[in-house]
Amino acid sequence: MKKVVLIPDSFKGTLSSAKVCEIMSKCIHNKFPDCEIVQIPVADGGEGTVDCFLQAVGGRKRRVTVCGPFMERIESFYGIPDTGDKTAVIEMAACAGLPLAEGRENPELTSTYGVGELIADALEQGCRNIIIGLGGSSTNDGGCGMAAALGAKFYGEDGEAFLPVGGTLKNIKRIDISGLDRRLKQTCITAMCDIDNPLYGANGAAFIFGPQKGADPAMVNRLDAGLRCLSRQILTDLGTDVSELPGAGAAGGMGGGAAAFLHARLCPGIEVVLETVRFEERIEGADVIFTGEGRLDYQSLMGKVVGGVAKYAKRDGIPLIVVAGSIDERTGDIYGSGVSAAFSITRMPVPFTEARKSSEENLERTMEDILRLWKVIDEEYAGAPL
Repeated sequence: MKKVVLIPDSFKGTLSSAKVCEIMSKCIHNKFPDCEIVQIPVADGGEGTVDCFLQAVGGRKRRVTVCGPFMERIESFYGIPDTGDKTAVIEMAACAGLPLAEGRENPELTSTYGVGELIADALEQGCRNIIIGLGGSSTNDGGCGMAAALGAKFYGEDGEAFLPVGGTLKNIKRIDISGLDRRLKQTCITAMCDIDNPLYGANGAAFIFGPQKGADPAMVNRLDAGLRCLSRQILTDLGTDVSELPGAGAAGGMGGGAAAFLHARLCPGIEVVLETVRFEERIEGADVIFTGEGRLDYQSLMGKVVGGVAKYAKRDGIPLIVVAGSIDERTGDIYGSGVSAAFSITRMPVPFTEARKSSEENLERTMEDILRLWKVIDEEYAGAPL
């Protein structure tokens, strides 16, 4: 074994993607000390997204003072990875995240204005490929704050411009984006979005995610009504229909706002990661690829990490090993899709609350078992692949 690529998803509620990479790498080095190991932690758009990209390809963090969720000035950041194409990676959680509103959560009052300020700074730095991680937000303003920071104007009944927040979306009577930063027209904007919730309705931003941001049932209804009004105004003034756009409800409607105001494309996180880190080049000459997730099931091949990686592994004929927290009996045709083998790290039939306590140890043991077998075969057949 001369080269291994590690690209696991996080094991939700137990291990981050970066931690899984670290454990796998340590185990491989113990058995194959001369092996080249390529680590690609997977970002999901939430907190830690910037760090994942920088760890995968290198780069730097740029620190900027912007508005926080309640328009207070805070120190935030975004990443400029070493991809050679002037890319910026922004996680909205860095300036509009739920932890920043801890103890005062109120999605009727919070704003994404700071996200727009980060985008503006990235444009000023010459970045023309901007990735926005949608996740972990404290907001429900449909991205209006972000758009306002970039030059959009929102007008009320009295004809005066104002800054909409979740509780005042219903007051928007006209939207004017003629003043948007002109550099946006030469910029490709991608929003990392791993959910397909619509902007409003029973499965929309307010009803599904509002409660975790501090909204009670009455507030949820008000927030949902506001997003409905915003959707209608966007259609009227911009000619864009985001009412049924999958993912529009991500991050308090930021998915819909990014699509409407910035013409952003909404993509699953794994697609963005594979494209940005140039995965096709990174796996050249690899003997094996390791991936994994908390639970391997029939959905794993549909827009998730395992499915995205499996396409490349199958095309290039590289063995792909999946290491998962657990494996559902309904996994679909994973072996026909590029997966060579799948292993569960769960040792005993115990509840998740118990299993999570031993996840790190169980991952190490499972990797040890896999690598022992690989080493035996490697030595027996003089390096022939499995």
